[in-house]
Amino acid sequence: MEPSASKATDAAPPPAATTTTPHPLSAQPPSPPPSQSGPQTEPKVSISTDTPDASTPPFSPTSQTPVLQKGQEEFEGTLDVNNDLPTEKDLKRVEDLLVLDAKGQSVPFKELYNAPHVARRQLIIFIRHFFCGNCQEYLRTLSSSIKPDDLLALPTPTFITVIGCGRPELIPMYTETTSCPFPIYADPTRKLYDYLGMTRTFNLGTKPDYMHTNVLINSVQSIFQGLGTGKNALKGGDFKQVGGEFIFEKGECTWAHRMKTTRGHAEVSELRKLLGLDDTRPPLRKRWSHGIKGQDNEKRRSMSWGRLRSKSKSTKDKTASGVTTPERVEEEDAKKLVGSPTV
Repeated sequence: MEPSASKATDAAPPPAATTTTPHPLSAQPPSPPPSQSGPQTEPKVSISTDTPDASTPPFSPTSQTPVLQKGQEEFEGTLDVNNDLPTEKDLKRVEDLLVLDAKGQSVPFKELYNAPHVARRQLIIFIRHFFCGNCQEYLRTLSSSIKPDDLLALPTPTFITVIGCGRPELIPMYTETTSCPFPIYADPTRKLYDYLGMTRTFNLGTKPDYMHTNVLINSVQSIFQGLGTGKNALKGGDFKQVGGEFIFEKGECTWAHRMKTTRGHAEVSELRKLLGLDDTRPPLRKRWSHGIKGQDNEKRRSMSWGRLRSKSKSTKDKTASGVTTPERVEEEDAKKLVGSPTV
């Protein structure tokens, strides 16, 4: 009987062990803090950050929108730029900046308006890129309305200078395209534009009086003009840069106008009034295609009229004398006849 009792006592510990083991298995690990809850709580965080702050005004950037710095801002639409005169500090910053002529020679900006060899008063026009059809139309209208001789004959001798933001290699093309009689320079760095308060936009604006062509035609011509320059197609300048007009007299800026749109140049009639010419609107220019057609028509008309006249004359002579006369008789030069022996 003792062996059976010892067996019973030996078998008793296993149940005790089985009763103690379930306690650690049933115990659950402590929950982690909310910051370590894993990817399950990420959607809640993103939803909360997408909602804008109540303190921010409408259309303001949210916390996830990258905010541009002041120097990186891009403007769209009509800009709230002013026409304030550049300060003395601004002019001091720009007077030694260099501009380039058609040959690539550098000239300090100050020598364009304050030098012994220039007129006492200077109108400096800042245009957009060299392929801009709007600025090309502006210079065509300006050149047909304001002549260099008229400016120099004013009580205050005046002249005009044009500055673009492209490469100087394109200045000869631009001069030929616009028929501009005034000197043209280039500022590829666009520092003059920046320091004088001119900005950047793509807004077209309303059609000004100096535009005599269609917007679509201008755009197509600009594209083909750029492609026609080959390797210089990407050297016309910043397409978003707009310019303005500034009048300098005796080294000081006396009048300023900054463009708000890509067609926002000062009207030619306003410039004429400011310069002391008059305030009349510039005469309407004929389009270059119409001018060529007109010349061809006049030439054809004169040729056809001459042929008809010669034919009618030859028929009359033939009926009168029976001898045909040539339709065209070449006149001898009078100089050749002087002193020539007669037979």
